[in-house]
Parts: sequence; C-alpha cells; structure tokens
Amino acid sequence: MIADAFESLGLHVLERGWLSSNNVVFGERPGSPAAIVDTGYVSHAEQTQALVAAVLPQGVRRIVNTHLHSDHCGGNAALQAAGAEEVWVPATLVDAVNRWDTAGALSFEATDQRCARFGATGGLDDSRSIVLGGATWQVHAAPGHDPDAVMLFEPVHGVLISGDALWQQRVAILFPELVAEPGIGPALQALQRIEALAPRIVIPGHGAPFTDVAEALAASRQRIALFAEQPIAHLRYALRALVVFNLLEHRSRPRAALLRWMTATPLLRELGRRLPAGISPEDFAAENLDRLLRDGTLVGCGDDIHAA
Repeated sequence: MIADAFESLGLHVLERGWLSSNNVVFGERPGSPAAIVDTGYVSHAEQTQALVAAVLPQGVRRIVNTHLHSDHCGGNAALQAAGAEEVWVPATLVDAVNRWDTAGALSFEATDQRCARFGATGGLDDSRSIVLGGATWQVHAAPGHDPDAVMLFEPVHGVLISGDALWQQRVAILFPELVAEPGIGPALQALQRIEALAPRIVIPGHGAPFTDVAEALAASRQRIALFAEQPIAHLRYALRALVVFNLLEHRSRPRAALLRWMTATPLLRELGRRLPAGISPEDFAAENLDRLLRDGTLVGCGDDIHAA
C-alpha cells in the first residue's frame, strides 16, 4: 500500500533521525520541478545533498518546509546554492526569513541551534495548494508544536506529510507552552484537522511512514492530555529533548558546561520561569540530566557526557 502510493506520487522518503528531519523527495514531472520537503539540520547538509543526489542526480529545484525549526530547514542554504530556485515556507515567516530575524520570529538563537541563511520565494497557508511530483497537495495549518507550521495532504492517495504535528509513537514539544503562549489547544486542533482529513498514510517529520493513523492520534491526544494536567511533565519532556538534540549536534560536552547551557539558553531560561514555586532552574536541570544518565539516554565518560 505505502510503496504503491509513493511510486504513483513519484516520492521517496529519506528517513533520517532526530538531529535531521525526514526528507520527502519528489522527481520532476510535467508541471512540477524536482522538489524536497524539509531538509534536515545544517551539520548534515552535505549528507542531505548526497542522499538527494542518489535519488535525483539532477538535484532539486523546489524546497518546501513544513516549519522552520532548525532540524527541518538546515539544508535549505546548501540546496539553494546548488540550484534550488524556489523555497516555500509558512506564509507567516516569509518576511522573517528574508530579513533573517534569528532573534525574533525564527527560533535559532532562542534554542542555540544553527541554521545557514537562506531566502524564501513563496509562502504556504490554508488558502493554497502546491504541486509536487505532478500531484496537487493541499496545505493545512498545523499549529501546536510550532504556531506557523503547515502540513501537506494529497487526497487521492490519502497521503499526509505531517511534519511534527503527528508522529507514530511520540509527541513533539509544544514550543509555545515554554513561553507562556497556547500550544495545547492548537495541537489538539491540528490533530482534529488530521482526523477530518482521514489520511491512509502519514509521513512524519521523524520516524517511518505509517498507516495506523487512528492509533497514533489517540496516543498523541493521551500525551497532550497529560501535559495539560501536569504542566511540569511537559517542561521535563521539553528539556530532555532539547538536551539530547544538543548532544547529538555537539557529540560530547563537559557536565558543568551542559548544565550551564540548560539554564542559560534563552528558550530554557523561559522554561525555567514556568517551573512551580520551590523548584529552581538549576535543580531542575541537574535532576533531569541525572535522569537521562540513569535511563541510558545519555552516557557519562569521566566529566564528559554524550548521547548514547
């Protein structure tokens, strides 16, 4: 089912990991150039180009981003330099991209994550569709994880490119909640939109494509309900995910430096302000770092800590 749908749509899923998002690559067809949806992290840009070239030796001419977190758009600049003429991003961020507002609308400085500068040529929102691989893909808002995010749906084959709005076995950080803005309600709205679309196949931002959509929706709703009932559970989940991401990039860091990063990074300073009374950001950081070491997600080697 999945293979037949993907062949018909002319797409290939390059499944990556957690530092880089999946890449969805479309071959050139009449009326639509070769394209890629989401481009991974900047430190993997050469790898992304090599993976794309193995599928499309001529490269891509169109880039589409479901959202502009660093793990989804870090390969944009390299692919643009190699000949991609179009870069489509969420419409609300076109101006921010072209001004390179990394201290404001773009999250790179807030998260202390890197992204090479690129330009945007077009914006995606609920009012439009885009042709990829010769098929028309609807654009749908997908807030919650990121307020500006979109997802792409091809109704004939029932394929959804969900970005980070829906994963099979986990739920993405609800970033607005870390800065006292609504994320839970919008995330549930995005899940409701997915349920209404009734996709038969979901290509998530991370992990393998899947067909058990109802089960994934139920699991996501259950996890989000927990975060609504226990906000500190979401803060802990977010901190742990951001720490692991940082170590996937840097490979290894001294414990003291990592603890400083966990309380000094702008977004994590904001997270610290959301903690219940009586819990200091420093204690929260140390507690969660120790948990990551105990459960084997991170490994200590002398004073250094690295991802397992």
